[in-house]
Amino acid sequence: MFLKGIKDKFKQKSGRKFIKQALENGASETTRSKGITKLGCIVDLDKFQNADLFYQFLEEFKLKPNAVKIIGYKSYYDKNSPYSTPVFSDKDLGWNGAIENSYALEFLSREYDLLVNYYNEDNLLLNLMSVQTKARLKVGFKEVDPNFNDLILDTPISDFKTFKSELKKYLGVFKEI
Repeated sequence: MFLKGIKDKFKQKSGRKFIKQALENGASETTRSKGITKLGCIVDLDKFQNADLFYQFLEEFKLKPNAVKIIGYKSYYDKNSPYSTPVFSDKDLGWNGAIENSYALEFLSREYDLLVNYYNEDNLLLNLMSVQTKARLKVGFKEVDPNFNDLILDTPISDFKTFKSELKKYLGVFKEI
């Protein structure tokens, strides 16, 4: 038990080092052109349980039915419990910033026009997912380090309706929709 705790500490340290290096090297390149056709959402399910609301972006941005991909984070989850959203957790942290979860790896294998970082506190796993996701534009909350997002919205995490309307407004200003 004691050795597992030390191992976890070293994994966290290597994860923070990976994030630091990734932020210094700049964002990962994406081949996506202007306009929103594929949207990814990283959601903190401990703070915001209704991840299905993100499918409203399909109507809001006039996207195809499979254009929105959602992955949720829970600090702890039971693999035997059914979740409507694919989930990853703290126990999926590997060495050197690797995330050892099949749902997370599938999410990271795709490119997105827009990544919605729907979490409002610095969390190693959520930040790792954000840094490793290939997206042309990233949006999130002001409470998170501004280096993770291109667009920062100042809305409460519980008020999805306001977040959605503000996001639509700014994407219109950027001529993305």
